[in-house]
Amino acid sequence: MLHSATTGAAILLLTGTTRLPAQVELAPPVRSTGGLQLRWTDPGTNHVYTLQVRDRLRGGLWLIPSTPEDWPIASPSWTDPDLQAPARFYRVLAVPAVQRGHLLEATYRTNFSTFQIALLLALAGVNLVPAHAVQVYKLQYETIGPWGEPTRASAALVLPNGSGPWPLLSYQHGTILRTNDAPSATDVTGELGIGVVFASQGYATVLPDYLGLGDSPGLHPYHHARSEATACLDALRAARSWCARLGVPLNGQVFLAGYSQGGHATMALAREIERFHLQEFDLTASAPMAGAYDLSGATADDFLTGRPQPNPYYFAYLLAAYQSVYQLTNSLAELLAPPYDTLLPPLFDGHVSGGSINALMPSNPLLILQPAVLEAFRNEPDHPLRQALKENDVHRWRPTRPMRLYHCSGDTDVTIANAQSALASFHQQGATHVQLVEPLPGGTHATCAYPSLLQALQWFETLRR
Repeated sequence: MLHSATTGAAILLLTGTTRLPAQVELAPPVRSTGGLQLRWTDPGTNHVYTLQVRDRLRGGLWLIPSTPEDWPIASPSWTDPDLQAPARFYRVLAVPAVQRGHLLEATYRTNFSTFQIALLLALAGVNLVPAHAVQVYKLQYETIGPWGEPTRASAALVLPNGSGPWPLLSYQHGTILRTNDAPSATDVTGELGIGVVFASQGYATVLPDYLGLGDSPGLHPYHHARSEATACLDALRAARSWCARLGVPLNGQVFLAGYSQGGHATMALAREIERFHLQEFDLTASAPMAGAYDLSGATADDFLTGRPQPNPYYFAYLLAAYQSVYQLTNSLAELLAPPYDTLLPPLFDGHVSGGSINALMPSNPLLILQPAVLEAFRNEPDHPLRQALKENDVHRWRPTRPMRLYHCSGDTDVTIANAQSALASFHQQGATHVQLVEPLPGGTHATCAYPSLLQALQWFETLRR
């Protein structure tokens, strides 16, 4: 039997931290040859809608179904093509429409000469000659949150000096906890330095901070694929807008690269562009590196071995983020065993480093869980955490644009099984042009980074106009 449900409704982020509900009500679903047609009341003008589904009245996660159109959707109707589900429940979140990627503010930060960049490269042991001096800007722009609600985000933009035209490149950074460690807030000692190097080679390089980092409010939704993709896509829009205002010419090409969490975000962004935005962005190539693409498979399996993890805080960060987005249970503390139930939750406030949290955690991060929670996670295929992990896998689609995965076999932070699983999935779906490259055989998560970035840059150079 298939059910519909009315919604109490959406959480709307309007201004600052003000939150107000918008009421919508679902009409009874109607079966048709194309699927199950859903319609709902319109709460007023200038709203868009995020539809959510789950397969049980209580206890399941509200998830956004796959749709052939971008989301949130503009029309107060949607057709569910899946008529095979024995039961399905729906709700609709009505949120104010936002001009995604609208540039709110751009601030000049600094510049680097070719001499300074050459010195930076020499200190890092990288054999690369900068071709251009660069200028660094901070951008603030409009975007959407995990459920389509309006919010804001920030990014760094590094532009090469010279006449151009330049390709646009988006670099997605790795895991950070402190908001002020985001690219728009750091100097070249952080991952902003990677953007400086890419720009010195003639790429207009945008480095999104993601949601909840930099100037974006709230907890960062760590490894939440949809909001990684939308925040990064809208950063590309803001960067393109600022380039136009400055008179910086772009050649229309778009390249994507990212390492660690940035690998996951890069694959999510590539999927988002290919599904919905190829007419807007000419995606030339993407290079996801050392990412946890198969969260529900390779990554979960690795955690469940109980082996010591180099950075156990990754797991705690993921729990905190998914609790915030999906409401896995009533509170993060309910998932955690003493003393972690009181020790860990306050630390995800954007001011504590991953190293500080590592020092408070066991090397086997599963030990922070309540024993009953761990047992359920191990044994229940539909456990809420498993559902959330699967929702954020980023390898179950068919890339049509060039993609190379860079990963090293000695990586114990994010195992290469993630890249192998992604490659197998892509090849099974006919994307045999996707390749897996090990740039430093046996390299670790740390030692693999520079070789991956350099080889990706060399590959991009063969494709640029």
